[in-house]
Amino acid sequence: MKTNIVRARGSAEDFPRAEHLATKIAEVATDPVEVTDAVREMIVNRIIDNAAVAAASLVRRPVSSARVQALAAGYQPRAGRAGATVFGLPSDRVVSPEWAAWANGVAVRELDFHDTFLAAEYSHPGDNIPAILAVAQHTGRSGADLIRGLATGYEIQMDLVRGICLHEHKIDHVAHLGPSVAAGLGTLLGLDAETIYQAIGQALHTTTATRQSRKGEISSWKAYAPAFAGKMGVEAVDRAMRGEGAPSPIWEGADGVIAWLLGGPDAEYQLPLPGPGEPKLAILDSYTKEHSAEYQSQAPIDLARRMRSQIGDLDQIASIVLHTSHHTHVVIGTGSGDPQKFDPQASRETLDHSVPYIFAVALQDGTWHHERSYAPERAQRPDTVELWHKISTVEDPEWTRRYHSTDPNEKAFGARAVVTLKSGETITDELAVADAHPLGARPFVREQYIEKFTVLAEGVLDAAEQRRFLEVAQRAPELAAGELDQLTFTVSDQVLAGGPAIPEGVF
Repeated sequence: MKTNIVRARGSAEDFPRAEHLATKIAEVATDPVEVTDAVREMIVNRIIDNAAVAAASLVRRPVSSARVQALAAGYQPRAGRAGATVFGLPSDRVVSPEWAAWANGVAVRELDFHDTFLAAEYSHPGDNIPAILAVAQHTGRSGADLIRGLATGYEIQMDLVRGICLHEHKIDHVAHLGPSVAAGLGTLLGLDAETIYQAIGQALHTTTATRQSRKGEISSWKAYAPAFAGKMGVEAVDRAMRGEGAPSPIWEGADGVIAWLLGGPDAEYQLPLPGPGEPKLAILDSYTKEHSAEYQSQAPIDLARRMRSQIGDLDQIASIVLHTSHHTHVVIGTGSGDPQKFDPQASRETLDHSVPYIFAVALQDGTWHHERSYAPERAQRPDTVELWHKISTVEDPEWTRRYHSTDPNEKAFGARAVVTLKSGETITDELAVADAHPLGARPFVREQYIEKFTVLAEGVLDAAEQRRFLEVAQRAPELAAGELDQLTFTVSDQVLAGGPAIPEGVF
């Protein structure tokens, strides 16, 4: 990996196009390096993972709304532009690819249950898949083309996440997703570096927004934000292919992202990118979720399940303090200052960003479920509310250091729990990484991804459709040009009818 120094530049400063970060990313996207076997296999795992969580969320209101919007946009297939599929609908009922990216992106993100990568910034790199797959279907690309595009999408988003912190300046993390989708599409379509450069600039310009979508009372826009970034990435590539340009240099310009949205004119960022001929391996450093909750609560859930037997009678708890990283403390802990994180009436989106709530329920139930654990009657149980309000977080510098460590054997997203009983006795335990993490007690491999799919698809897809999708997904790299429309799933009209009635909109 080559470390690139990125900083703001004055308008009169000599700053050749070759040195722009967008150029360097475009060069990675156009590098014809082969995809390794390990990366290819992991991409297949994540295609299955995305479909699993999409199936479980299919009839939730935000997903239903996004699907209705995509269908309202309409699309008439033509030679060389076949349209793209939408989860749940027959494969011949296609929409324009940017709208498929929208509908499927919301379905994938709604339950906050797919893959994650945390470094200087947060990310869910699986958010690249809906947009890149949609364009691959629409343009008749092969499975090998898709795999190459997704390897680039993961690489670029995760490298941006390693080098540039957004949340410090209250910018939402999807600002790294728009450029990664554009770069991945550039690889998929075999575009030249100049076209990709312009698409990256447009995608970043249209996807920088504040983090209020993940603060206070969190709404359904949390699921829509990455879908919007994917849709903007598709549209940016379309415009760039037609010869349209972008603000330049988008990151480094005197009025650009770094100077005015991030660290300012004096800030300097160190961004790793693969050198020429170096394989794109980033996806291997990412990890998926066993539990439907914000990633930094994955290890605390497993820790709570482990501590139940140590504690015994939960009524004897006086207080619980979770010693954890700065990120966990301020994003999903009491360091956020959000009273909504203790509100029994709070939205699901708010509760899945409340580690005090999550730890309380995991302690009481010894398990975690993507629906039951968030049900209003569950959140409003008096004994849960009482325990929930006894839990707080504090930042521990050592956990913060481990969070940012570049050594995978040290990097951690867990916590140390100090439980004080009414008797004064304390019970302490800690867990660095979730059980499903590659270094955890039960790392996810293909078997676990398939099991996750079958569990979440139960009652949504019939058994034959589950088997068909899993068979196709596992041979995705070998699918011929025009066969990628098989990488979706269909459900019965009765399943879709079980969703909410969506009011009429503008479309």
